[in-house]
Amino acid sequence: MMPNPGLAPPSTSVLLLSLLLHLSLSSRAPHHPQPVHLPSLVPHAPLPLSRSHFSAQTQLDLTTHCNSSCYHRGEQESGRDHLTEQLAFETLYADGSRTLTTVDVEDEDDFEGVVGPAARPPPLRGPRIASRHKRRKRQIYGADGRFNIRGDHFLLDYPFSTAVRISTGCTGVLVSQRHVLTAAHCVHDGKDYVKGARKLRVGFLTPPYINGTKPDQALAKKPLVRWVRVKRTRVPKGWIQGPQEVSMDFDYALLELRWPHRRPFMRLSVAPSADDLAGKRIHFSGFDSDRSGELVYRFCPVEDESNDLIYQHCDARPGASGSGVYGRVWDTALERWERKVIGVFSGHQWLEINGENRDYNVAVRFTPLKFAQICYWVHGTRVDCSQE
Repeated sequence: MMPNPGLAPPSTSVLLLSLLLHLSLSSRAPHHPQPVHLPSLVPHAPLPLSRSHFSAQTQLDLTTHCNSSCYHRGEQESGRDHLTEQLAFETLYADGSRTLTTVDVEDEDDFEGVVGPAARPPPLRGPRIASRHKRRKRQIYGADGRFNIRGDHFLLDYPFSTAVRISTGCTGVLVSQRHVLTAAHCVHDGKDYVKGARKLRVGFLTPPYINGTKPDQALAKKPLVRWVRVKRTRVPKGWIQGPQEVSMDFDYALLELRWPHRRPFMRLSVAPSADDLAGKRIHFSGFDSDRSGELVYRFCPVEDESNDLIYQHCDARPGASGSGVYGRVWDTALERWERKVIGVFSGHQWLEINGENRDYNVAVRFTPLKFAQICYWVHGTRVDCSQE
């Protein structure tokens, strides 16, 4: 049995992690893609809905199946009515009340860049194939490539400090001083909110030494968690009451905290093509269920992309759902590579193309319209999100 790098002695873990983070940076000259047109959503007055029953059970291990038609659906169904219906959203308040907000897109030009040449990913490139007669849920691919993040040198340092726990058993990422991005299925099953969403909380890791543990003993103890209540939750209509294969494209939700936090957060970005990410890699940190109480980091190359999903083989287990998937994106204003959240880790998908079953872990990909929607959720006004 191969040793697990995530459970290596602290000194070895630090050396390995430092090396891996260094190798994850690309030494190639930055490529400057065409600027992506960012649309603006025009929200209508919220409509009151009946109170949630909170009857759903939390499903941490989301698995879907998709065929060629499903894979290309985002490119085929780009009409105004269809997209604006999916971009409407529900707001759940702390007292259980709900509203529905419908939206319009500012003008016809806003649909350029949603599925245009600059935003449309390349076709399937033929990665690993699994036999159709031997389907198994595979979230670990080969040797486990995950690393436990321990010690105050990492837990409280960016980017690991942006990862937070969700009280329903998932992970989230800080995207503003009051907002946490996570997976929609962590709070809603597509028909109703999960029981745990009634008193939803977000957990911030606190190293043991801050709570009185001596520094030399802190590494032997798991970090503690400080919980903060959620004020309101927003879920896109594209996730609600849709077939999972379709709504997985909208498996994201935004939580607004009752009180602001003081930790650094990670900026959002429209997801570029994998070719425009440093090293063509993505990264995310989450609270995988098989490593209780530990923050787990991983990175891997992008295997494939559709208009709405990022297909990859990053090792992950239930509990990592909702992790902020980030890459190093070239910032033209700063003239340097910047870590930015480009998606949310959703779960696992079997993709059947030309009779062959392909096995992936999947993240939701932020298109220009999804980015505009989340930007509105964060700022509460129709602001210019180009510098988000």
